[in-house]
Amino acid sequence: MLQPSSTNRGWTIGSGLIAVAAVGGALLLGQIATFPNLPWYAGLAKPSFNPPNWLFGPVWTTLYALMAFSAWRVMRRPPTEPGRSLALALFFIQLALNAAWSWMFFWAHNPALGLLNIIPQLLLVVATAAAFYRIDRLAGACLIPLIAWVGFAAILNFSIWRLNG
Repeated sequence: MLQPSSTNRGWTIGSGLIAVAAVGGALLLGQIATFPNLPWYAGLAKPSFNPPNWLFGPVWTTLYALMAFSAWRVMRRPPTEPGRSLALALFFIQLALNAAWSWMFFWAHNPALGLLNIIPQLLLVVATAAAFYRIDRLAGACLIPLIAWVGFAAILNFSIWRLNG
């Protein structure tokens, strides 16, 4: 565990900035693909369990905040800590898939393509949470809501694909 010092404080601040920038970048990229295509989404047939549109913003804001906090907790650990590099690699890959999903589903107007993304994305989120948990239990626990939501989103994505295929 890092001990407070002026050297570690800079490392911790830098790690926080990297985590926030990465997660914020994924959020922004996803919004660029999503917002112009909401009229297309509105016209799709959706299952009865589709959440109201107003719910997506608060849920994703919370999930992205938890992701940034979780990544920061792992990033501030010493680079030589066993499993840290793999855990962060998994995190950044799942984050890239997260941003790519919006382009595949919304921008391409293709629920099937979104489904091809979200299944490995869910597996990577689970693997990331497990890897984070081995390093920092709170960091891993913070990704449990993301696992639940991406799992739900996978079912929703599948249902939309089936209803509109």
